[in-house]
Amino acid sequence: MLKKLFSIDKKLLILIGVFTGIVISAVTAKTLAYTDSADFCQSCHIMNNVHASFTDSTHAKLACNDCHLPHETKVGKLAYKAKAGMSHMYYNTIGSEKIPDVLHATDNSMEVIQQNCVDCHESTLDNVSHDSKDSCMSCHQEVPHGKGFKTEDYFKPPKPGELLEDKGGTLDNG
Repeated sequence: MLKKLFSIDKKLLILIGVFTGIVISAVTAKTLAYTDSADFCQSCHIMNNVHASFTDSTHAKLACNDCHLPHETKVGKLAYKAKAGMSHMYYNTIGSEKIPDVLHATDNSMEVIQQNCVDCHESTLDNVSHDSKDSCMSCHQEVPHGKGFKTEDYFKPPKPGELLEDKGGTLDNG
């Protein structure tokens, strides 16, 4: 068989190789783009409430991974995406009994989300003092997953001074 393959005209062999490479590249690019989309993410039943709350938000035109993946380097993004994807596949197949009723971002995910908030909204951060806050989510709890997604406790206002505690801020009690 190998002898037959090498007997084909070299120009035709190169043309077939180039065409195959283009098809593989296009399929890979389309697949990676689709796996960034909200439609892909909501295909798992556990994500139905998350997706519904997202579609009602001001961020609905973004892809899920615009917020949930790091963007410093392409390699870093793909490695993080692969790790998260493997974890999601595990939990949606053999680990399904371990899926929690309420989803919470991991500490690592919160760091990525925080950085992406800052990167996208950098130009507006100078308009309001943000130095006393833990993270964007400290105040913007409903963005972008709010309506019908987060528990009652999530929406309770912070206790007086809670946001400033240990942040170098002062409380004016009178």
